[in-house]
Amino acid sequence: MMARAFDDDPVMLWIFPDEQMRRRRLPQFFAASMRGSSLRHEGTELLLVGGEIAGCATWMPPGSWLPSAWRQLVALPGYARTLGSRLGVASATYGALLNVHPRAPHWYLAGIGTDPPLQNTGIGSQLMRSRLAKCDAERMPAYLESSKARNVPFYEGHGFSVTRELTIPGGGPTLWLMWREPRTDRTGQ
Repeated sequence: MMARAFDDDPVMLWIFPDEQMRRRRLPQFFAASMRGSSLRHEGTELLLVGGEIAGCATWMPPGSWLPSAWRQLVALPGYARTLGSRLGVASATYGALLNVHPRAPHWYLAGIGTDPPLQNTGIGSQLMRSRLAKCDAERMPAYLESSKARNVPFYEGHGFSVTRELTIPGGGPTLWLMWREPRTDRTGQ
């Protein structure tokens, strides 16, 4: 489902510019990513519709967004197989994001996606509200990178603000880095 949701994502288009390669490798990429880091924490949330995964939000708890050198080394063969000749582009992209990632404690939204036929039906908002309520209860900020300009208003509607724009070196896409302070009132506003 995440591979379908991210098929038109500018970062994925940058890493996998060939459509056939992207469609073949994105499921492997998300499987490696989920196994390597996301599923190791209690921050991955799924929303089911009719028993099928309709949406997924992958949140990394405070202090866990940067895998240890050991975890990165262990994950490298899987990423190398998945990325193939695009490993250098993906590594440069990852490095650019690591360089600007906030160091203050926060929940990190590593990815959120809705199955394309169900997009714009409120699934993403349900997933956002679920974790952001926990952020507010813990009085913990949240951070994300939006790779689509059209998604910025969606995130702003959930309390995020753009802190910076980052263009991936070498002609890569622009991302909007967004931060959200925890809400203190009962309505989450």
